[in-house]
Amino acid sequence: MDHNYLDLLEESLIKKNRVLDEIKALCDKQGALVSDNMDLSELDPFIEKKGELIEELDKLDEGFETVYDRVSEELKDNKEKYSEQIKRMQNLIREITEKSTAISAQEERNKNLMKVFFGKKRNEVKEGRVNSKAALNYYKVQSNSGFVDAQFMDDKK
Repeated sequence: MDHNYLDLLEESLIKKNRVLDEIKALCDKQGALVSDNMDLSELDPFIEKKGELIEELDKLDEGFETVYDRVSEELKDNKEKYSEQIKRMQNLIREITEKSTAISAQEERNKNLMKVFFGKKRNEVKEGRVNSKAALNYYKVQSNSGFVDAQFMDDKK
């Protein structure tokens, strides 16, 4: 087996690690934005960028799996020969797993923050609708009450 395949695997893991760092940073910024009563239009760039990074992760995973399938038998049969590089890749995989877990936890927190945010907005809209309806009803009652100005009445005959 050529060391180039192992170098490709290791490079793929390094890139995946960097992409996960970017996703983690975006998740943290998104969480801070949601906590600060955001404008919904500010959220779009985060979602778009995370989508692009996730696509990149998928491509890296596919490439890794393709190369790994090609060299897995050789690696299993000659662990000692490639032990140093295998250990480095195992450490990278461990870091990737930790970052993935941290990102999942942050995404769950962001999801909960979004639920709270949208719940508040829903209540504000509902409250505004109730207030508008009350104001409209008051206007209707006042305009239809047939209010008559005070009149002077003479009781003398």
